[in-house]
Amino acid sequence: MIPGFSKDSPLVCEGIIGDGCGGGRFFAVEDETLFAYDPLTQERIVLLREVENARKISKKACIITIECEEKSIKFDLSQLKVL
Repeated sequence: MIPGFSKDSPLVCEGIIGDGCGGGRFFAVEDETLFAYDPLTQERIVLLREVENARKISKKACIITIECEEKSIKFDLSQLKVL
């Protein structure tokens, strides 16, 4: 788990081991920034900045979907870029 975050928060999701990318890591949006957190190394890695008005994030395989107030953002972990 990410220190200071609730696993039940709509702005946190967990990467499932074996689902494609990021297994075992947590993903969250904080201060308009999407980041990955590795609980084994306790390292936080910034993936994307300027994520405005995020409401919810989810992950399926290598794609993190961020539902924002005015748009939806799809971030591909395998390419480390927005689709």
